[in-house]
Amino acid sequence: MTLVTPTRLSDGRELIYFDATAQAAALHRDHSAVADTRDLPARGATGDARFDALTGEWVAVAAHRQSRTHLPPADQCPLCPTTAGNLSEIPAPDYEVVVFENRFSSFGPSLGALPADAGWGTTAPAHGRCEVVAFDSAHEGSFGSLAPERARTVIDAWAHRTEALSALDGIRQVFCFENRGADIGVTLLHPHGQIYAYPFIPPRSAVMARAARAHFDATDGRETLLAGMLKAERDSGERMIIEGKHFSAFVPFAARWPLEVHLVPHRQVADLAALTDPERDELTTVYLDLLGRVDRLYSTPSPYIAAWHQAPLDPLLRPASRLHLQLTSPRRAEDKLKFLAGSEAAMGAFINDTTPELVADNLRNAVGTTAKDLP
Repeated sequence: MTLVTPTRLSDGRELIYFDATAQAAALHRDHSAVADTRDLPARGATGDARFDALTGEWVAVAAHRQSRTHLPPADQCPLCPTTAGNLSEIPAPDYEVVVFENRFSSFGPSLGALPADAGWGTTAPAHGRCEVVAFDSAHEGSFGSLAPERARTVIDAWAHRTEALSALDGIRQVFCFENRGADIGVTLLHPHGQIYAYPFIPPRSAVMARAARAHFDATDGRETLLAGMLKAERDSGERMIIEGKHFSAFVPFAARWPLEVHLVPHRQVADLAALTDPERDELTTVYLDLLGRVDRLYSTPSPYIAAWHQAPLDPLLRPASRLHLQLTSPRRAEDKLKFLAGSEAAMGAFINDTTPELVADNLRNAVGTTAKDLP
């Protein structure tokens, strides 16, 4: 069982320790030992959300993020435990998994609903919340390099935060994700992810949710779109990578990226919070297996975005939507990256430089050991 200990940083932001061991939890519940002694300035005001009338989409304007920390050296890492020489974002001398409100947040700290009748020129507070998830106290690595027990605690943290953020006023979508690699644009090398709680349903989620709802209605509510796709992929087997009892991973039929994998639960589950303990246990194993295969494709770690798609907080769209992971990488060869140029960036029309079947075959065969597997 994961033990949860909330506290506050000196500027009022929430920080939560997630511990698998009673010893670690006891340390974090001794507030005198883990108090934030920094004299941080007051939190800044909420940024803006501007409505793009051409697309019907909201755009967050967060100019304060220009000053955020960018690739600091290890002895100045804000995600490492606090030491005498580095008063970091995490006041404890050690930790297992930590979640805290982002100091350079794109959304929040205010909460509320955006205007329903937005048009050209509409500006509103960018309500919502952005959180950072530090996967481990060690400065090097990523989710794929975690020990299974630590990865399991991260999954519990994602589930806990999904449930809590979904209950906040005005939140329409909760998004857990990990960016890995400088080529993706990470600003901190310490293994971590983020969680965004949006005051609107983001464009990509809205497109998928509408397609899912249309399929749900066409089958009189007997099947979700993702359930049908999972069955088709398992029946074909051509693009399957891993099949477990509760989860399966495959390269989608119409993959947009040169490296793209979907990890899907077998049961209809709206979000990470709805997973049972046995499902979380297997997710830990299957996800680490998948990330290990990705790392074995090339001689160096591939940059990726691991995006957890969860059902929108919308009474019409939510019943038809299913939790799943979309892991994508722009890497198309050992020394080549795919850049989003004219067709993809301007038109949204992706051109894949590989075939999904070839990528699936490579991932199926990417078994063995990597540097992280060695003692």
